[in-house]
Amino acid sequence: MTTTSRYALLLRGVNVGGRKMPMAELRAVLAGLGHTGVRTYLQSGNAFFTTASGEDEDALAAGIGQAVAEHFGFRADCLVRSGAYLRAVADACPYPAARLEPRQLHVTYLSASATPDRFASVDPAAYLPEEFRLGDRALYLHLPEGMGRSKLAEALARPAVVKGLVATTRNWNTVLKLADMAQETEMAHEAEG
Repeated sequence: MTTTSRYALLLRGVNVGGRKMPMAELRAVLAGLGHTGVRTYLQSGNAFFTTASGEDEDALAAGIGQAVAEHFGFRADCLVRSGAYLRAVADACPYPAARLEPRQLHVTYLSASATPDRFASVDPAAYLPEEFRLGDRALYLHLPEGMGRSKLAEALARPAVVKGLVATTRNWNTVLKLADMAQETEMAHEAEG
């Protein structure tokens, strides 16, 4: 018997700066790889799919990244995560999310675990009232004025800081929606099976 698993795909830097990726085409690319139950959310490269491949998250991300490059003609960094992980990240928020405006809170998902010394060059006191906290393969950003003009977000995204990592950021509304959609699609998939 083949077991199947549900995953979320988070792409970095699509539909910005001339890197066009229609979500219908992304769904077709994922289906072409043999993934089923493909759904997308927004135009920024969020998708959900079921696979029976047995590959781990990194292998799935590498395969999708290659297929995206072949189909669209550009490379896009990919992260593949389980619904349980997305829910755990949302639930572990160290900031009072319910009391903040969604534009003030963001999560940067990371391709691997990071230790505090990776961010030692970013002096937290220099960016107050902006703050960040490290989570499980994630950075939580509290940005009172939002992401648009954030000096902290800019500092955390410097190549020297994120070298060797794929890092992609979502606002709090999207963080919650991805966790909810992943949970919904997992429950729907279990009901089908």
